[in-house]
Amino acid sequence: MPKAKSKVEIKNRRASFDYEFIETYVAGIVLTGTEIKSVRAGKASLVDAFCYFNAGELYVKNMHIAEYWWGSWGKHDPRRDRKLLLTKKELGKLQRAVKEKGLTIVAVRMFVAENGYAKLLIALARGKKEYDKRQSIKEKDMRREMERY
Repeated sequence: MPKAKSKVEIKNRRASFDYEFIETYVAGIVLTGTEIKSVRAGKASLVDAFCYFNAGELYVKNMHIAEYWWGSWGKHDPRRDRKLLLTKKELGKLQRAVKEKGLTIVAVRMFVAENGYAKLLIALARGKKEYDKRQSIKEKDMRREMERY
């Protein structure tokens, strides 16, 4: 019997406004027991989350996962750095790309996969300038107007 589809989906809405996505990857996250329970309860935030390399491994920083209310002695630090799981080929590609000027890795969306594991959609991104943001707003407004009619 297949598992029920998970409804957990935490988004970083600000990321698409501030960054232009070049490539996206789905990465696994190393979490403790109370952290995965909080994620399944929807108690996480990706605001200001970004990724960095440390000794050839990729970590996500500033991702907030609230403490699990029912947890007792095994509580976790809500803003600790969490390791991301990608293939060696993907890590090498991202590491080379980040060395370029102006590119960064941002967390876009967190979800629980069908197998029960938490996944993080990350994107190799370039920051938008102010005029790019105005253009994005203009396109969004035009799309909204077209749907109205």
